[in-house]
Amino acid sequence: MTSFDNREKAFEDMYAHDADLRFKVLARRDKLAGLWAAAKLGLSGEAAADYAKTVILADLEHPGDEDIVAKLQGDLPGVGDAEIRAQLQVAFIEAERQYREAV
Repeated sequence: MTSFDNREKAFEDMYAHDADLRFKVLARRDKLAGLWAAAKLGLSGEAAADYAKTVILADLEHPGDEDIVAKLQGDLPGVGDAEIRAQLQVAFIEAERQYREAV
């Protein structure tokens, strides 16, 4: 293998690692957002965890955040788009922090 081949493989490995990390952080973000929404709905314990799973699954339907925003808007009447998007941002930052501490 040449040094170019080694560099190419290293970049491919880095890309795969970054994609995997992003998927894990987004899944954790969705869980945290789901737990936030569950608390707003008055759910706790197992019910809150089950609800958070539905939020994670909703985010897997289409690329981007629109599916999760639509689910949360439908489940949380009176909570606006801006508040949901802000909470997703807060949850993303927390998910990144949690993941860095876990690794």
